Amino acid sequence: MAALDRQRHSLASELESVRPQGPVRTSIAVVIPCYRARSSIIEVIRRIGPQAGHIIVVDDACPQSSGQKVREEIADSRVEVLFNPQNLGVGGSVIAGYRRALELGATICVKIDADGQMDPELLPRFVAPILSGEADYAKGNRFFHVRDVQGMPALRLLGNAALSFLSKLSSGYWNIFDPTNGYTAIHASCLRYVELDKLDKRYFFESDLLFRLHLIEAVVVDVPMRAIYEGEKSSLNPLREIFRFGTFHVRNLLKRVFYEYFLRDFNLASLQLSGGVSLLAFAVLYGGATWYHNWARGVESPAGTVGIVSIAMIVGFVLLQGFLAFDYARIPRLAMHRRLD
Repeated sequence: MAALDRQRHSLASELESVRPQGPVRTSIAVVIPCYRARSSIIEVIRRIGPQAGHIIVVDDACPQSSGQKVREEIADSRVEVLFNPQNLGVGGSVIAGYRRALELGATICVKIDADGQMDPELLPRFVAPILSGEADYAKGNRFFHVRDVQGMPALRLLGNAALSFLSKLSSGYWNIFDPTNGYTAIHASCLRYVELDKLDKRYFFESDLLFRLHLIEAVVVDVPMRAIYEGEKSSLNPLREIFRFGTFHVRNLLKRVFYEYFLRDFNLASLQLSGGVSLLAFAVLYGGATWYHNWARGVESPAGTVGIVSIAMIVGFVLLQGFLAFDYARIPRLAMHRRLD
């Protein structure tokens, strides 16, 4: 308990350090998508500190009437409950909350889940890099500290690692981890440039948002955090979702590469990518066809053919490596909302 008290005191100090001074007014809106969270939603709301000016609860056609329970038991004037007429998924609920937050004039929109696995008192840590102008979007990372993952099953760790790598490829944010983490904060100026209607409405929402943020060159940072597990089970199983998410990541990767390296710009990295893919395709197709043809005839492949295929494969890998190095160097560094302001 003493350690928890020290952490809360530290968080309070952080809030005071990032609270805007003078005439600048910063409004923070907390968006809470709500589905089957009747047992936890009230406590989550009550733990949100005074730094939040608006608390938007989105009842996603919850069969437990979680939103109605909030209306009956919470008297906080900051709380507003939205009711989706039909289930839209976590992404659809967050989008509805974002739209309302923008209507209310919020400067920063924070998204917290209703299941109680995210500590609302960590909110100052998420808004701090945005208020200081260092980032446009801050997201949680449950894997920053080794001690926080020691008790996690190996298969779940493997699933998260695979999803994170796929997200790095498709989004272009090579410097972040834990892409499915739903504890996030985003600057409103940046949010207005995101095509909300095109975002995935289900569990791929957070990963899809990263892809969209890179297209507008927003700065994204990880915020170390510890998830709270008290008997709740996450509805997202990373290992089970790898193949379904993989399809979406491949789609976003192809879109991002086309937009950023062929449509909006054409540079040395574009040539490296084109040359690398072409040479590897030639090595695989020509080399494979030649090997099969010779194998069927019962003869060895000529040394010249083996040499050509080997050189094409080596040069192709080198060119792709150069492209990936260029892509890593293109991680946005200057916050978009600072450029707009």
